[in-house]
Amino acid sequence: MKIKNIGHLAVLLIPIISFSCKKDNSIQVIDIPIEATEVARIKYFNFTAGSPSVNFYANGVKVSGILSNTGSESTAGTAYGAVYPASNYSVINPATYKINGIIPSTATANANVTISEVNSNLEKGKYYSLYTGGIYNSATKTAESFILEDVLPPNNASNMVAYVRFVNAIPNGNSPMTLVIKNAVSGLETVVATGIAYKAGSVFVPVPIGSYELYVRYSASGINIISRNGTTNGVVPFLGGRTYTVGARGDITITSATAATRPLIDNTANQ
Repeated sequence: MKIKNIGHLAVLLIPIISFSCKKDNSIQVIDIPIEATEVARIKYFNFTAGSPSVNFYANGVKVSGILSNTGSESTAGTAYGAVYPASNYSVINPATYKINGIIPSTATANANVTISEVNSNLEKGKYYSLYTGGIYNSATKTAESFILEDVLPPNNASNMVAYVRFVNAIPNGNSPMTLVIKNAVSGLETVVATGIAYKAGSVFVPVPIGSYELYVRYSASGINIISRNGTTNGVVPFLGGRTYTVGARGDITITSATAATRPLIDNTANQ
């Protein structure tokens, strides 16, 4: 499989993100010198149900953010259900990190409050996904978080199929979960992963190119507990040579069809 990040590697020796052209010492510029052949790569998912928007910091250095033209840090960070970066991965020097999710300094409520923390050793040449997960505790202003290594298909993997895995970020399911995808044209069902516990993820498996409905079930049951199809929030396309993470998030006890914290199925392109 071709790795689609050539454009990223060409600019690794310049600042990754700059928030403003104005001089403002309250705004931290994300500027980590990185050698292109010596990096780790990481995505940041804010999947804690009810979480405020956050920016992520690695050993105190800001590693995610939203562009601002005001001279002040944007009040928007990575919102609940969002991913940074939206496509591909960000780069980071290999090292051991304490990674925190912190509410933006300009937020109207709880500015600069750290809501999550996880420690991990990020190794050269490897890919990772950091998740905030579970349910936000508004009293203590805390969220759980975890990191998974993303073992992507090799460079010579086929471009005639897509590659899909499943991650479970729901803390209060009754048992481990299974992901089933259903071809929206043929109706054929394929089990992508089974027995996936909270804070765990499956391996990437090849699936035929096409448009799919997504269903999450408890592994011991054939009953759908979360659905994503044409009558909910839409089918998803799986394109040849691309890798995707299907994630389950939310509060399993919520039955409302419109509540923001209801159980949902997310589909994110890793590459």
